[in-house]
Amino acid sequence: MDYFLYYQYIVTFFLLFILVNFVVNNIYYRSPSSYKLPQSFLQEKPLVSILVPARDEEKNIATCLRSLTRQDYSNIEILVLDDNSTDRTGVMTESWAKKDSRIRLINGRPLIKGWTGKSYACHQLSRVAKGKYLIFTDADTLHFTDSVSAALSALFANDLDVLSIFPRQIMVSIHERMTVIFINLAVLAFMPIFLIRKIKNPKISIANGQFFLFKRKVYYLIGGHRNIRKDIVEDIALSKQVKKCGFSFRIFDGRKNLHCRMYNGFGEVVTGFSKFIFAAMNYNIFRLSSVMVLVLVMFLFPLIFLPIGFYFAEWPLLININLVIQVSVILIIRIVMTFRFKTRLIDVLLHPLSMLYIYFLAMNSVYQAKYGKGIYWKDRYYNLMDVEESERREANI
Repeated sequence: MDYFLYYQYIVTFFLLFILVNFVVNNIYYRSPSSYKLPQSFLQEKPLVSILVPARDEEKNIATCLRSLTRQDYSNIEILVLDDNSTDRTGVMTESWAKKDSRIRLINGRPLIKGWTGKSYACHQLSRVAKGKYLIFTDADTLHFTDSVSAALSALFANDLDVLSIFPRQIMVSIHERMTVIFINLAVLAFMPIFLIRKIKNPKISIANGQFFLFKRKVYYLIGGHRNIRKDIVEDIALSKQVKKCGFSFRIFDGRKNLHCRMYNGFGEVVTGFSKFIFAAMNYNIFRLSSVMVLVLVMFLFPLIFLPIGFYFAEWPLLININLVIQVSVILIIRIVMTFRFKTRLIDVLLHPLSMLYIYFLAMNSVYQAKYGKGIYWKDRYYNLMDVEESERREANI
């Protein structure tokens, strides 16, 4: 029993440490709308290129383009690359281009070996963009009128070279609610956000490919998407490349600037998370297993042990006190996130189910990459052997 008590002390210590990091992150994770564009920028009013890779986005492209044309910063060009879509993505974009001269359709080339689809699409867009600033954003995003101006304001106010904005994630089905919220949990609880800008180590970095803003010259100096062309998780790879090259980078909370519904229902949740969980761990089973064990120990086991300790086992009082502290930390984190991101309060009670979802998706991610046909996304398969070079490159950083 002494060993079990020591175990509880260790878990309590780490959960309290996570809580402190969570509190600091909630303060530092600011909205880009907190800043204003400098007058000199408004006078110069340089061109901003908004680059939208789109593959089979018939359901989303009109909403995205409508929101982009309503930006309060008007000197923009909106370039949409139709990435060999099998639906009406290109036709709909062309229709919008006839209404607004700032919109231009780019017909994407067939995917070539050695590239992932999105990176190749973004690379093609970057080659035709004319703006002094480049914004990469996904076709399933909905932008508020200040998403561009707020991002630029945050870039200048913080003297940054690159930034990434995390949209508010729209979660409708229970499958989305149980899984997508984990992205916010990972950012606020586990990532020391305040250190992303301060520490040069590229491993202390995270980003969201749904919105990336680059100074044009910086994008080309880091090698653009060409340098991370094999990385499945291209957004995190880009942020690491930025830091590796010595440029300044930071993330922002964009829940007041843009929205995104990442996945629609169970099938897309499984496909989407299975694509990036194992990839985010650089296809290292030991690393993924270690992370999953820590997540379960910290965020699931206390919820199981607490009722056991109170109603079934005669554990010492100190063990039960530790368990109460642990569960309280978990609830505080989930409740704060519920109010911050305007999710459903009942989902706090479903937290154990959320952890089981993530555990299942992690196992499926490994199986799909190592034993299935490969990593699947947007009707394309990527063989694990084709991305091992990315793993080796990461190991040498």
